[in-house]
Amino acid sequence: MDLSTFHFCYLLTVLLTGTSHGLDIISTAPTTVEKASGESVKLDCQFTLAPEDYGSLDIEWTLQPSDAQGEEKVVILYSGDRPYENYYPPLKDRVHFFSSDPKTGDASINLLALKSADTGTYQCKVKKVPGIRSRKVVLRVMVAPSKPRCSSEGSSEVGKDVVLRCASSDGTSPINYDWERTTGTKLLPASAVTDGISGSLTIRNASEAFSGMYRCTAKNPVGKQDCAIELSIIPPRNMGGIIAASIICVLLALIIIAIILFCCCRARNRKKYEKEISYEIREDVPPPKSRVSTARSFTSVGSQRSSLGSMSPSNLHEYATHNSKSQYDKIPSEEYERPPSHAPLPPPVGPKPMGPNLSRMGAIPVMIPAQNRDGSIV
Repeated sequence: MDLSTFHFCYLLTVLLTGTSHGLDIISTAPTTVEKASGESVKLDCQFTLAPEDYGSLDIEWTLQPSDAQGEEKVVILYSGDRPYENYYPPLKDRVHFFSSDPKTGDASINLLALKSADTGTYQCKVKKVPGIRSRKVVLRVMVAPSKPRCSSEGSSEVGKDVVLRCASSDGTSPINYDWERTTGTKLLPASAVTDGISGSLTIRNASEAFSGMYRCTAKNPVGKQDCAIELSIIPPRNMGGIIAASIICVLLALIIIAIILFCCCRARNRKKYEKEISYEIREDVPPPKSRVSTARSFTSVGSQRSSLGSMSPSNLHEYATHNSKSQYDKIPSEEYERPPSHAPLPPPVGPKPMGPNLSRMGAIPVMIPAQNRDGSIV
């Protein structure tokens, strides 16, 4: 069996039996470390060597998987008197050996700018043939609580129950909430009930003496934040006045709606009536009938005038005596007829004899009724 095979078998035996010669880890620092996000941490791993440890020194830090089936990741390595620090990309440029020369007995490392994803179990392995030793450190990177928001729920009237709430939107659990009063006696009311997990403060049967400023503090192992809220307990409201005012407002609203609907219906009916009137057909009313007074009367009068002008004085007197009686004995006809659309023009009338000439000739004056243009007697 050659020397390399012997060393391998011996190393395997040491791993299985847990025995070693000389090499030992002497760190006494806590194996569980809690740090806030953004801070730095030192993971301690100090060791001692014995003269019989003749092999080369190897130091290896690994991140253990969260489950049994996972694979461990090499974070940083020291081998052949040389450090190798960029084995794990998530911790690139953020992990370094604490000592510039780890072979002197200090294999501790520094993790910078911690993130919540850096949480895990880290294992330090120190190897020097024929011995090997390891040490595990649990790192928990916690996020400090964000500034909480304070609010109130329920009625703030005297005799009612009011609930003050406090909650942080970010932070690593568990977050504990504490309430305190900052004014007056600075003591919480005797009827107050607090819940440190949910962050609620319930005040039962509130009174005006409970008014004042209240402060809530959210905290976890790596930090704390607080907020404040003012509580004002007021006398009960006049519910009768509120109900009466509500009823009046409802009635006014109904009246306004009714007026609007009435105006709309009236305008609609008016518009419908005007539309029907615009399509109605109207008949022309015929003009009233007038008494018989046509062109024949104009003709007879004209003929009588012409005959009177051709008679002698003796015949004219006899004719006037005879005709005047018959002329005035006639009763005007009550028959009416529609005047023609175009009435004929009256015949030309000769020179009208003057009144003195007619008397001299022995004629009797005859009164001729006047007519308007449409033939009606005036």
